[in-house]
Amino acid sequence: MIMRKNLSRILIKGGVLSPAELKHIVELAENLGLKTISFGSRQDVILSRNKGEQDFEEMNKIRIIPAGGGGNENIVSSYVSADIFHRTSWLTSNRYLYILEQFNYPPNIKINITDPKQRLVPLYTGHLNFIASEHEDYWYLYVRLPDWEDTEMYPVLIFSWDIAKTAREIENILQEEPQTTGMIFDLVNDVLDTNNRTVEIPLEVPFHPFPYYEGMNRLENDSYWLGLYWRNNKYDIEFLKAMCDLCADCKIGKISITPWKSLIIKGIPVKLKLQWEKFLGKFGINVRHSLLELNWHLPVANNEALKLKKYLVSNFNKNDISTYGLTFGITDYVRKAYYFTSIVIEKNKPVPELSGIKLGDTYNVLYAKNFNPNTHSYIAYVQEVDKVELPGLLIELSKMYFEQLGNEQEEAKPLKAKKLKPLEIYQCKDCLTIYDPALGDTIQGIDPDTAFEDLPEDYVCQLCEAHKSYLTIKTVMKELD
Repeated sequence: MIMRKNLSRILIKGGVLSPAELKHIVELAENLGLKTISFGSRQDVILSRNKGEQDFEEMNKIRIIPAGGGGNENIVSSYVSADIFHRTSWLTSNRYLYILEQFNYPPNIKINITDPKQRLVPLYTGHLNFIASEHEDYWYLYVRLPDWEDTEMYPVLIFSWDIAKTAREIENILQEEPQTTGMIFDLVNDVLDTNNRTVEIPLEVPFHPFPYYEGMNRLENDSYWLGLYWRNNKYDIEFLKAMCDLCADCKIGKISITPWKSLIIKGIPVKLKLQWEKFLGKFGINVRHSLLELNWHLPVANNEALKLKKYLVSNFNKNDISTYGLTFGITDYVRKAYYFTSIVIEKNKPVPELSGIKLGDTYNVLYAKNFNPNTHSYIAYVQEVDKVELPGLLIELSKMYFEQLGNEQEEAKPLKAKKLKPLEIYQCKDCLTIYDPALGDTIQGIDPDTAFEDLPEDYVCQLCEAHKSYLTIKTVMKELD
């Protein structure tokens, strides 16, 4: 989502940190006058004020990115899901930590290190996406550099201990403007000696329903994991400090941040479960949100998106609609990032030429192929609809999802990262009627594929007959053939 100008990020490598590190962060945030902190979709910490790096000189291994600052990106990992959700047999929590430790530099491109058998953490939202294979300590690499349209698979599997140096070398060769993974492979091989392995079979990503990630849940080793979620993504500093102290008392070594802007704590001993429940009760913490609440991904510090979510969830509740296994995202239309929810609601930009006219917001609704975001292929369901139409449309999509659930489906192979493309159309400023060059205007004898510039001078809007000079350019997203 678009980062608001007054927000700063603290990078948390792989979304995992110790209770002491989290307590250090919240105490420094408190010293800066903050009462809450938030979490970002790349498992980072978000501060609601623009603080410069000089404000965090005490922080040794934790890096802050001031608001509006480019540069470093957080590494996303599915460490958080290890031991609690479906996983590749060899990929343990410790394996993630060893790999993350190899990154002794802050990357400037987005890197994801994930297990394809879990669904909590997105696989393909990075520029470099390392995805575990069935071969122990070997990873597929899917590449989509910042200026690329499509995602491409790297021609070999990467060894675990080569991930960090391969990622760094790819970043180093960006100035060469590589256009294909084959070119990247050749350039990397010229510099690095790596322990690669031939790709024997293509990556297959199994479909799993979206997991419930909140509350106290039993682990196989006679301990518990706890998921904590705030619907407004404003985590109280006093609570977090006390939570970190309790983690230390229980000898819990790590706390994980999820891409859904929540926390997960693993390894709560059985004998201390009651102590944790009393602790949560003391602070009045609700850990029983419905899946309707949990399966949404919203922009950070965006009150409009939060209000829209509340409106839609309320409608779902009134209609007793089940969304088990589905996820929803709300986004500004102009962002340049990658979706990772089953259904996406895009808010359209206001048309500058119509700024003097009071118009309601409009939205586009897209859904992932097979409703599985790991296909990384999105289909436009509707475009330019009003807010009041959204509940009914989302209910239609949820029913469509359950109808196709369990049917034989194409595996999630991201050969093409996008199935939508921005196209230019023209809209009448008076009545908002559209002229689409691809469709032409058969009523007035204009053939399909007639450019706006080639329209006759006496062309008028087919509805209100305003002169063609009243039609202004507008960009929309359309599904590719």
